[in-house]
Amino acid sequence: MTLSPQDAAKKAAAEAACKHVRDGTIVGLGTGSTADFAVRHLGERVKEGLRIRGVPTSLKTERLAREVGIPLVDLNEVEAIDVTIDGADEVDPKLDLIKGLGGALLREKIVASLTARQVIVVDPSKIVPKLGTRSPLPVEVLPFGWAVVERRLRKEGHHPTLRQKEGKPVLTDNGNLVLDVRFPEGIADAARLERDLNNVPGVVENGLFLGMTWRVVVGEADGRVREIVRG
Repeated sequence: MTLSPQDAAKKAAAEAACKHVRDGTIVGLGTGSTADFAVRHLGERVKEGLRIRGVPTSLKTERLAREVGIPLVDLNEVEAIDVTIDGADEVDPKLDLIKGLGGALLREKIVASLTARQVIVVDPSKIVPKLGTRSPLPVEVLPFGWAVVERRLRKEGHHPTLRQKEGKPVLTDNGNLVLDVRFPEGIADAARLERDLNNVPGVVENGLFLGMTWRVVVGEADGRVREIVRG
């Protein structure tokens, strides 16, 4: 199968990131097109003898992991995760992230919070000078009163839109809704915004992943990769 240049870059990054997975470890399995390449590659390594246990961040990833033969463990049964390989929608110079366009931000953040080494895999288009300049910020909200949250965010000067597909609201794996919040000038103070959003009643979680990334692996279409490590 011939990959598009973007998919070739994703595959290169994902396979390079898998080199950070060691035998006998617990591995967080991310969600999204780039993370899928990593899950498939880890499945190949498991067939070759790699012993790992995976913690999937979504039902979709769980299905893929079972398909490729990765043994899974319930998150409630582990106290820590050695390494997580996941994608991102945006990466800024401090290696802070926006995640959640795949709708798995809540589970991804729980897994990330328990992870010793979070490895993010991206193609070059996801590298941005400031968060919020390329993609909206996903905010997961309860179905009960979601419009109350939307109105409050608008009153505070934000630009939220209820995520829909084929005219129907998109539900997360947790049965919640997602508001995609746009920032025309980018996010000026991500740490403050994260605190403010999480203090809004009805908000379950937001897609800002701040100070959680150990390493970013950027893949190029020609197969080359570069790694950026948090300073």
